[in-house]
Amino acid sequence: MGLFGRRTPPPARPSAEVTLVETRPPAEHGAPAERGTSRLWSDGFGRVGTRSLQVLAVVAVIAVFGFVGTRLTLVVVPVLIALVLAAAISPLVSFLRSRGLPSLLATWIALLALIALLSAIVWLVVLAVVDQWDELRTQALDGFDSLQTYVQRLPFDITDEQIASVRESAMGLLQSDAVGSGAIAGVSQTADFIAGFFIMIVVLFFFLKDGPAMWEFLLRPFEGHRYERGQRVGAATIRTLGGYVRGTAIVAIVDAVGIGIGLAIVGVPLVIPLSVLVFLLAFIPLVGATLAGILAALVTLVAVGPVEALIVVAIVVVVNQLEGDFLQPIVMGRTLRLHPLVILFALTAGTVLVGITGAVLAVPIAASIWRAIQVWDGPDLPARFARKKRAETV
Repeated sequence: MGLFGRRTPPPARPSAEVTLVETRPPAEHGAPAERGTSRLWSDGFGRVGTRSLQVLAVVAVIAVFGFVGTRLTLVVVPVLIALVLAAAISPLVSFLRSRGLPSLLATWIALLALIALLSAIVWLVVLAVVDQWDELRTQALDGFDSLQTYVQRLPFDITDEQIASVRESAMGLLQSDAVGSGAIAGVSQTADFIAGFFIMIVVLFFFLKDGPAMWEFLLRPFEGHRYERGQRVGAATIRTLGGYVRGTAIVAIVDAVGIGIGLAIVGVPLVIPLSVLVFLLAFIPLVGATLAGILAALVTLVAVGPVEALIVVAIVVVVNQLEGDFLQPIVMGRTLRLHPLVILFALTAGTVLVGITGAVLAVPIAASIWRAIQVWDGPDLPARFARKKRAETV
């Protein structure tokens, strides 16, 4: 008996006849209509309708967030990039702090090291392109002359006028000033890039310095198991993002070095820019390695010859096979546990929404979301909808 409760005598047990009369709903007061409405929503079609409305509501909320995000790309994209980079280099900050360095000094060292690395990559690309562009332009024009001879031997007819038109267009492009000034042609886009870069640097600095404190602030409304869930989700997300970026960077370096050595042996110009391009495209799963191989083969075809282009294709295939079969499973481990179809959908959605930046960020974000689901109800207990309900033999 509760503190404010009062003992009451038990009610008399009604007879069977009285029970039968009392439990029968009265004909008036709209009881048949209520029973009909309940039956309408409790059968199969009613449950499907209820779930459909719930799904539509969730999709509407996601669409609103997506629309707002696409309108605020100047802020959203730098913040996402800063989050991914912070997850990747946070172990360096933790290592420096464990060695006794103050938090502020450790953050500045890690941030300046990252900026120096990115600046070195850009400097290498620009320097190599400027030094070898004239040579590449001359070899490309000579390659078109050689390519014309091979095209004339094809089983279908291609007129000389069509070949000449393509050649003149290529010559006009290579000899025009548009190629050299294309990177800075859009003043507005350049300004947006510079603004986004500085936003990313500032946000990255605070993520590295005060990331755990920021997450604790966001978890203040939660207590008990909800707070523990927030801690698990945050830690799992950062581990997944950091592991993905570090593992992909290692794989990309191996790909760039291997393909770059092959290009240098074959004698392809612009080896350094092509190697850097291989490194950058490796961060796009599934299609990045293919795009890098196609670009390297095309440059080799127009600059050196078709036989060398086939050799480059073989080198790219061998390096990608070694990476996919041996290096990636060891380096990446269980970081990226997504089906290739899910990766393809994430790539498509990210590219459509944000462009090339979305293609790079979509897969690690999708992998982090899936990892958060895997630890939703416990360190090794996924959310209820993601658990196995039966023995899966497929």
